[in-house]
Amino acid sequence: MVVLSSTKNKYYMDLHIHIGRTRSGRPVKITASNQLTLSNVLEESLVRKGLSIVGVIDSHSPEVLEELEELLDTGYARELTGGGLSYLDQITLILGTELEIYDENSIGPIHVLCFFPTIELMTVFSNWCKTRMKNIHLSSQRIYVSGKELQKQVLALNGWFIPAHVFTPFKSLFGKGVNISLEEVFDFNDIHAMELGLSSNTQMAEKLLEMQYFPFLTNSDAHSTAKIGREHQIVQLNEPSFKELTLALKNEADRGIIRNIGLDPRLGKYYRTICKVCETQAVNGECPNGHDQTKIIKGVSERIDDLALKQSSLVMNKRKEEKVIHPPYIHQVPLDFIPGCGAKTMDKLLSNFQTEMKILHEVSGEELLAVVPENIANKILAARAGKLMIKEGGAGKYGKIN
Repeated sequence: MVVLSSTKNKYYMDLHIHIGRTRSGRPVKITASNQLTLSNVLEESLVRKGLSIVGVIDSHSPEVLEELEELLDTGYARELTGGGLSYLDQITLILGTELEIYDENSIGPIHVLCFFPTIELMTVFSNWCKTRMKNIHLSSQRIYVSGKELQKQVLALNGWFIPAHVFTPFKSLFGKGVNISLEEVFDFNDIHAMELGLSSNTQMAEKLLEMQYFPFLTNSDAHSTAKIGREHQIVQLNEPSFKELTLALKNEADRGIIRNIGLDPRLGKYYRTICKVCETQAVNGECPNGHDQTKIIKGVSERIDDLALKQSSLVMNKRKEEKVIHPPYIHQVPLDFIPGCGAKTMDKLLSNFQTEMKILHEVSGEELLAVVPENIANKILAARAGKLMIKEGGAGKYGKIN
């Protein structure tokens, strides 16, 4: 774990933000909002959220690449020497894509994130993917290569390879992709980090022996502008660039992730094992009301416990590095989860404190009380301290604050 240094800068970062539509209206992430365009992602992240670094997932899509090139041509963005794009010299874009692996060794589909330092390298990767998938314009598409072949291509282009939302019940590494070990599908040494995703945190993830050797990322996987930054991290760097972030992922040269900040796992959509029909918590994997077994959606908490038991007998001689000492994981409750914090209250908070990052992390109780009613201010402070009562989520439905 890297300790916060007074000689380095700290940055708020969310590396998993989707593009719903291109400027021409062409779908990219079909399940994402039509309003989630590149320009709206940049405006929301910079102006309302207060992020310093954003991962623009779906940068592989040809029309998204065209828009990125146009930002350079018009002078709104410039490529950084250390990799990444600086937009208006105020926010750094890291170019990424999400792909689906489902090869002969995986039990189910697995989503992974691939990031590259430049538009040129992302274009090379996009052209490589084009001949190995059905529709290069869409997000999260299945690529018809093995997991290890994909890893090798990413590393050959100086990229990062990061399994996405690794515990969710559908389309993830440990949720459904492997039986016990990630080595059933991937090369252990060619993974740069693990993205935890909703319904899990560091304490839960560290139960798995294999997870203890990787840095953790907490990203929003935003499908709408409102969800940008709902999970993020604070990183310590000399400057916000791809090269500096590579050092941070390795915890080298006083760079690193100093805080992971995400939903309390109980608020996530897949925390508990729930019957999707009656929304009742399963008992010993069965619906107490007798609904069919196929309607049971296994929760992340139970899945992790099962895998931890299986992994306890693994022999970890695959890496020379020691286990990663992970930074604190701070439970965050996004403002739109807090009862009473509607659109008008949000606008009032933002007009006084500029960005959501400041409201969530920096504004004092006295400052909040001067702007919003006491009950809302107290809920924001209680959320910051992890003291809110929560009804656990599951089977695709978020938990709720009681």
